[in-house]
Amino acid sequence: MLMFIATRFGFLIAAFIASIVLGCAGSAQSQDAAAFYKGKTVKFVVGFGTGGGFDAYARMIAPPLGKALDASVVVENQPGAGGIIALNRISASPPDGLNLMIVDGTPAALGQLLGQENVRYDLTKLDHLGMISATRFVWLVAVNSPTKTLADVLKPGTKVLWGSAGPTDGPTGSAAFSCEALGISCRVILGYKGSSDMILAMQRGEVDANYLSDSSAFSLEKSNQARAITTASRTRSPLLPNVPTIFESATLNADQQHLLDYRANLNDLGRILVTSPGTEPQRLAFLRAAIKKVLTEPELIAEGSRTGRIVEFQEPTAALGKARSVLEGISTEEKERVRNIALKKYLE
Repeated sequence: MLMFIATRFGFLIAAFIASIVLGCAGSAQSQDAAAFYKGKTVKFVVGFGTGGGFDAYARMIAPPLGKALDASVVVENQPGAGGIIALNRISASPPDGLNLMIVDGTPAALGQLLGQENVRYDLTKLDHLGMISATRFVWLVAVNSPTKTLADVLKPGTKVLWGSAGPTDGPTGSAAFSCEALGISCRVILGYKGSSDMILAMQRGEVDANYLSDSSAFSLEKSNQARAITTASRTRSPLLPNVPTIFESATLNADQQHLLDYRANLNDLGRILVTSPGTEPQRLAFLRAAIKKVLTEPELIAEGSRTGRIVEFQEPTAALGKARSVLEGISTEEKERVRNIALKKYLE
């Protein structure tokens, strides 16, 4: 009996010592990561030009992230191919934890899914750092448009012309999937330089509608430049709580819901943060913790709300899971259907 007690006591002592050693090791690793970032320059890449929504998010986040890392976080704009060129660079850059990027996850995933020639990245292989917010796309019409609700669009004989910049961007896909699901006669007119040009085209009567992110829609409604009629999501935007979702605005069968849900899941990839694949684990953990700290700070969330830049942080595992869901959880037949809807049927 005494031998058993002694053995048991010895085991507990050993376990206690081991926990102390592991705790010290973890603390040392965290200190090593903190020491690595101290005084370093971290590049915060934006795959678009200055002045846009993604650039605004990056410049809002960079200063507090610099404080959290005790480093200098510098925003660098690398426009080209809707962010694909910059994402290719991040994917191939050294895994040192000094390069991170805010990614428009929707066209990034769609470009990979549809096998665009210039795609050199894999969203499921990048080291995810978390999601800033999902993107809810909002259906906009001109303020003087006779269209007041989705019911007006669903009347027989109605045709809708949409404005868009490129074949795989958020406005194009949201428009094409809505038209397919709702059985609307539509054409998507490509070639506009960006959302500002698309809104001007709508105001001039060149197109009937545009799909834009809820943050852009919020600003346009506030300045009386456009009117929102529905949101392509299961949930209403916090910025536009009085605008019903497309699921609330129409009676939908199972296939219609499936199409709109798949597109909504693509949109839910929203604004994600990534770094180069293969980053050293302790450094990656430290970077993730710093980003989570910044994106859950009440002051930053409040600043985003005031300026129409919603911050709804989601963990890296959630962002990665969504990427895998839309990229891997789809059959060959469904992928071909998505390709036809997104790149062929409604584009002009």
